[in-house]
Amino acid sequence: MTHSSIVRSLLAVSSGALAAALTLVSCGAGAPTAPAPGDPASAPPSATGLFVDPRSAAADQVVRWRDEGRDADADQIEKIASQPFPHWVSGDVAAAQADTKDYVDRATAAGARPLLVAYNIPHRDCGSFSGGGAPDGGYYRNWVTEIVRGLGGTTATVVLEPDAVPHELSGCVDGDLRDERYQLLSEAVAAFKTAGARVYVDAGNPGFISDVDALAGALERSGVRAADGFALNVANFYPTPEVVAFGRQLSDRLGGAHFVVDTSRNGQGVADEASLGGVPAFCNPPGRGLGAAPTTETGDDRVDALLWVKRPGESDGACRPGEPAAGQWYPEYALGLAQRQAG
Repeated sequence: MTHSSIVRSLLAVSSGALAAALTLVSCGAGAPTAPAPGDPASAPPSATGLFVDPRSAAADQVVRWRDEGRDADADQIEKIASQPFPHWVSGDVAAAQADTKDYVDRATAAGARPLLVAYNIPHRDCGSFSGGGAPDGGYYRNWVTEIVRGLGGTTATVVLEPDAVPHELSGCVDGDLRDERYQLLSEAVAAFKTAGARVYVDAGNPGFISDVDALAGALERSGVRAADGFALNVANFYPTPEVVAFGRQLSDRLGGAHFVVDTSRNGQGVADEASLGGVPAFCNPPGRGLGAAPTTETGDDRVDALLWVKRPGESDGACRPGEPAAGQWYPEYALGLAQRQAG
């Protein structure tokens, strides 16, 4: 997603106070008992205050490879497992509330803040590797309502619908379908904000829709003015300085709107598509690496955070023979990302 096959909750405070607001709650005094693997309390602390999920596929891989004696490889995957990345909520409306609540409850038990991606817009991903989504607008509205119930009034950061706004401009959805998408996204922003969440509407990446004026207009029609800002580079590979420069241009058109940047896999930049034998450069490209670790200390007054929105090590899709479907854990690819982490 995000021009590929296929991610933040920060407290609703000013950017200058953001880092302090996200500090984890200190543990009480006394000698704690060792938590069982996978329990919320076993999650290592995150400087961002966001939840590090001890049940992630990366954490499971660390355990598996240590059991197999692959300690060096396990150490590499630990680079992924030790960082916060979001829970992606998608699919069945009947499961959305319980799915969200389980994750949010575990984050709360760990004294951390949940980070989620809402990813179920009708006509999702233009029918590409991550195609699907809600069958219609009514279903989508009910799905959003169930997620809100799962949030239970707790603060969370929600990255809203990767690729949905850029696809409004790409020709994927047009006419009545595009107008409906504007409305659905605007309603979703309002619903999540009412629930106390911090919301960033996905805006693609510098290589997707490069016309910042058109993109700003689409974001406005999709409710970004009521959100906390927009998200860039989700599941893509553009270097952070290039993304930030693009984001500031877009921000200028939106009255100085804040934004977040996905750095999960941009440590080695964008692959040369000409060398990939016809496979899109956004789909499990070889030679990529982890980017900068998640942080709220960005050094830019409009960049609220660098985040790992794409869950590193999950496939972009079955782009080549033998590759997993979109969203499935891909241990060999994860290992390569970790081995080539920038910096």
